[in-house]
Amino acid sequence: MKPPVKKNTIPIDLKLHNDIRAVERARFAHQVVEKRRLIKQYKMERERQQKLEEQEEIKRLRKDLIPKAQLMPYFDRPFVPRRSEKQPTVPREPRFCIPRHKTIKCCRMSCNDMSGPSQLQHLPSSVEKTEALYKNRVLQ
Repeated sequence: MKPPVKKNTIPIDLKLHNDIRAVERARFAHQVVEKRRLIKQYKMERERQQKLEEQEEIKRLRKDLIPKAQLMPYFDRPFVPRRSEKQPTVPREPRFCIPRHKTIKCCRMSCNDMSGPSQLQHLPSSVEKTEALYKNRVLQ
């Protein structure tokens, strides 16, 4: 006896991970290309807008630079300056002495060493000299 004839086997459609990954990768590559194209298009649009703005600004500047006639002044009303109501400034005497806290420590010591306190007392200060000169000028 012959064994019974078997039916042909139908192969199962296999879905390998490599195939799924290839489809996802193709989809991703398409998205990247589309994104780059949009960025390039946006840059071109922005450059075009910038060129248009620059051209309009140049036109506006050229229009502003056109010399225009100035109005003639009115000569029927002559200008008469008025006396100022402000008080004049009062001059101050200059301060020739250097404050002690602004002098250098080594200079203070050397000045004190060179001339003792007895010599400094009878010498007139620069402020006193200035006051004397000022009084002499005022009296003359």
